[in-house]
Amino acid sequence: MTPAIIAFVVLLLIGAPVAVVMAMSGLAGGFALGGERMLGIIADRMFSGVSGFLLIAVPYFIFTAELMNQGGLTHKLIAFNNALFGRVRGALSHVNISVSVFFAGLTGAAITDTVAIGKIMIPEMKRQGYDAEYAAAITACSSIIGPIIPPSVVMVVYATLLRDISVIDLFAGGIIPGLLMALALLGVSFFLAWKRGYPKQAPTPFKMAVKSFLVALPAMVVPLIILGGILSGLTTITEASGFAAVYAIAIGVVFYRNLTWRKIWHSLVVTVRFSGVVFFLLATSAVLGWFVTRSGIARDAASIITTLSDSAFLQLMMVCVLLLLIGTVMDVLPALVVVAPVLVPAMIQLGFDPLHFAILMIVVLNISNVTPPVGMTLMTAARIAEVPYERAIIASLPFYTAYIVVIVLLAAIPALSTWIPSLLG
Repeated sequence: MTPAIIAFVVLLLIGAPVAVVMAMSGLAGGFALGGERMLGIIADRMFSGVSGFLLIAVPYFIFTAELMNQGGLTHKLIAFNNALFGRVRGALSHVNISVSVFFAGLTGAAITDTVAIGKIMIPEMKRQGYDAEYAAAITACSSIIGPIIPPSVVMVVYATLLRDISVIDLFAGGIIPGLLMALALLGVSFFLAWKRGYPKQAPTPFKMAVKSFLVALPAMVVPLIILGGILSGLTTITEASGFAAVYAIAIGVVFYRNLTWRKIWHSLVVTVRFSGVVFFLLATSAVLGWFVTRSGIARDAASIITTLSDSAFLQLMMVCVLLLLIGTVMDVLPALVVVAPVLVPAMIQLGFDPLHFAILMIVVLNISNVTPPVGMTLMTAARIAEVPYERAIIASLPFYTAYIVVIVLLAAIPALSTWIPSLLG
């Protein structure tokens, strides 16, 4: 175990890519366990880590999100949501959040949400008198709802790493937490808009509101295609993701008529690049996960947690704090593939519901995506807003506090994560 820990810490400190850190630390641990004969097993583990049929859905989800982004979907969703909130004080702030909820059913990735919505909403919010750092903060904090409300690339990766939970249960379990996160942000947004006197907009005429809804409707059907097919049992996740990509091309070319072959090619390039990163992480995480299983680290982690407290709630909260700290220095997917093989078996051994803990872990790691010093979504939004990162951090504190309340609720009430999956049997 010691060679693996030394390799992991040293490589991480010198700034090696996370995939390399996991592969080399797993290799060092495997060699310490069984010498050269373990090398063949490690190669087999890397192959099995990316050979699952479920993983075909990952590039399809990424491709669908890029197609909808390139096809100008963001403008349609913003116009529709603006019709809903236009006459309310701080309308653009609320629209920013509600658009992210709709966009979450299309992208499944926070950074995509940040860029697609931020490039439109942040300049417009600044033009109407909102503080630049506030615009960046609300955009970044709302974008992390994307990987929680299904479909979610993070959830597909989790189901591949830990095969004790189906991705269908993860998708269903993320619906209430995602909506709860949106409500928490809207509560803060309404309060700050009233306190700071953010502007209202002219009410949208009824005919214009109906028109904006009809224009956005074909795009809003995409989540229904994905979730409806999966949750009803009519399609597998892979089939639903592939059909969604075909549907995205069809409405972009035929209905909206602004999805060109050049944009489709660009979407393919982005898909290949991002998928390559995901699959390399999965291959190397399989090596580390195999070593964790063989070495008994998960058992030791469970013992450490029980010695700190006998309270199940306090044990969960301590793990959440650990996950937030890990998320301050690592992005969501790398953090997930590093800690999940260790923490999940340990928490199951302590008697926690696997689905409840899975949803809680995914939510916490995504919330850490707006936590400095990494905070990739917040950093990206700050760049779009042309505001110092430090000011964006301060502006995000009220929303971050609301998210902490959501974490406590999810930890204390498992039914928030397990109720909808239980209805599906």
